[in-house]
Amino acid sequence: MATTIRDIARAAGVSVATASKGLNGKGRMRPETRQRILDTARDLDFRPNRNASSLTTGRTYTVGLLTRDGYGRFTPPLLGGVEDSLSVDTASLLLCDARRDAVRERHYLDVLAARRVDGLIVTGRATDPAPPLPRSLPFPVLYAYTTSSNPDDSSITVDDEHGGWLAARQLLRQGCRRIAHITGPVSVLAVRDRVVGARRALAEAGLELPDDLITYGPFAERTGFHAAQKLMANEQVDGIFCGSDQIGRGVADALGGIGVRIPDDVALVGFDNWTLIANATRPGLSSVDMNLYRLGRLAAESLLRAIDGTPEPGVRRLPCSLAIRASCPAPITDTTEWLDDSPLVPDA
Repeated sequence: MATTIRDIARAAGVSVATASKGLNGKGRMRPETRQRILDTARDLDFRPNRNASSLTTGRTYTVGLLTRDGYGRFTPPLLGGVEDSLSVDTASLLLCDARRDAVRERHYLDVLAARRVDGLIVTGRATDPAPPLPRSLPFPVLYAYTTSSNPDDSSITVDDEHGGWLAARQLLRQGCRRIAHITGPVSVLAVRDRVVGARRALAEAGLELPDDLITYGPFAERTGFHAAQKLMANEQVDGIFCGSDQIGRGVADALGGIGVRIPDDVALVGFDNWTLIANATRPGLSSVDMNLYRLGRLAAESLLRAIDGTPEPGVRRLPCSLAIRASCPAPITDTTEWLDDSPLVPDA
């Protein structure tokens, strides 16, 4: 016989109503009571009857995730956070990839509506505002990493300005005073936001980041390699903020090739904390972490609140943190710069 909620209640020493609230994350109860209910359910291998629950709640316990331009490098950590958060609600995730195709996107929206999903998370490869989905959809929508151009929609994204500020602050902490920036295309909103943040950090120290010390280009190792060679031939700098870890690895290769010691002569800080690249760089690359796993968790939690009737419109930004390695090893004294527990910051 399958374990029932009555079995859970009996074994946990609570009422059936309390067991139901504990399993569904509803109601007010002591944390230890809720945990006892969840532990009992796991020990008894409880499998909820979603058909019966759906009749009661009107939910299907399925959520869609639509990526508009393919599964990129940033998708797995964000997806992991979404899945882990939804698992608490025992909800399933349906993945859809529109591949920048409006017809395919419309098809997936129709499919998700036909499957009666409870809600939808929309993501993409860039934080730039994207055209919103139709507001006539029969389920709430939340934008994660990418943002909606409609301010009435709910969006959670990265605070790239804060990330740029962190990177420049770390270089200043290392003792750098002549800092350059090698980064991605100026057309990308995140690139422009990071420049603003870096300039703010330098201004707080009485320094500047002039335009002639900023190099824009593709997010690629070759960008960092060639820009660093040109920079060191014409300028005297002691710190470089790299707009991605790929760029940072290219910069490190170029500096090593001309005998510049890292971090003794020039310190480096990258962006993304792509551990595969950052750990393989010589020396290891200090990098700004966008906390994408936590962003995924927060996005799913916000969507679940919207499903329960409490949407959170507007754009909220998740602060970044630092991963310290040998390329810029100055110790951090402010724990808010590396602990992943900063609050979401709403746009003004």
